[in-house]
Amino acid sequence: MAEPKENDFLDDLAEAEAEEFAQSLDELNDEAIELDELRAERDEYRDKFMRALADAENVRKRGEKARRDAEQYGGSKLARDMLPVYDNMKRAVESITDEQKEASAALIEGIQLTMRELLNVFKKHGIEVLSPEVGDKFDPKIHEAMFEAPLPGTKSGDIIQVSAEGFMLHDRLLRPAQVGVSSNPG
Repeated sequence: MAEPKENDFLDDLAEAEAEEFAQSLDELNDEAIELDELRAERDEYRDKFMRALADAENVRKRGEKARRDAEQYGGSKLARDMLPVYDNMKRAVESITDEQKEASAALIEGIQLTMRELLNVFKKHGIEVLSPEVGDKFDPKIHEAMFEAPLPGTKSGDIIQVSAEGFMLHDRLLRPAQVGVSSNPG
């Protein structure tokens, strides 16, 4: 009868070992599942971190662009307000007669120097005068058509009169040149 006890013992031992092995497999499965969950969480945090880095870089670039724009174009309102001063100074210089030059040479020279200084200040701050000529082709990006007229000897779209010069601030249009344009069909 010793045999059944020994077989029972061996069966119990095998069953215990199987149970222990099953528990260790369960523990390994639990650890593997936990490890997979941790990897997924790590990947999620890495993705969020990379997105946050990209967002921070985009904010930095936008801030840098805004700073450059403010530096270059921040004075555009003042520049626009100065354009009538230029127009009036130019009209004054162009209206000076030879008699006035002789009679008031110092005054005329002062007006001309003031005009040159105004142009120097414009240049220093990136303001460029757009001076179209009669016969140039009309460009709607930099010209404003004040009128159209059929002028013999011209082609449609040719500038036939310049009413006022235009101005650029760096690469932006401050004021288009005001021109008359030919409307000849041929």
